[in-house]
Amino acid sequence: MSYATIDDITSLFRELTPGETLRANALLPVVSARLRSEAHKVGKDLDAMLMDDPDLVEVAKSVTVDVVARTLMTSTDSEPLTQLTESAGGYSATGTFLVPGGGIFIKRDELSALGLRRQRYGVIDFHGSIPQGHPGDPVCPDADGC
Repeated sequence: MSYATIDDITSLFRELTPGETLRANALLPVVSARLRSEAHKVGKDLDAMLMDDPDLVEVAKSVTVDVVARTLMTSTDSEPLTQLTESAGGYSATGTFLVPGGGIFIKRDELSALGLRRQRYGVIDFHGSIPQGHPGDPVCPDADGC
């Protein structure tokens, strides 16, 4: 099951060429599977979450369209560069690739929108702890103990 359709892509992104339509049809189930997999990594069932929240269905559609659109915009016949710097005298060329290694990528904010970011929590005790009920304990100032 895909979270978006070709019609969603054309309404939320733009009209597709016939070649892009073929690629998008192949990408839609893959992107949806990747989203399910990301949900599974954080112990969530995305399909169950979508059944409980109709607004989240629209968010999943939007995220799927964004990922497919980004993948469609990535060049397949040359290296996808976001920045290119060239020099003439010293024969230098530097480039920054859009997706190192290529492939589909899902942004952190897209995962956050779906509620799929793992929250981390913890406490760092910089001073160590003094066991309760021992001499020298601030709660028990008695030298004889509590």
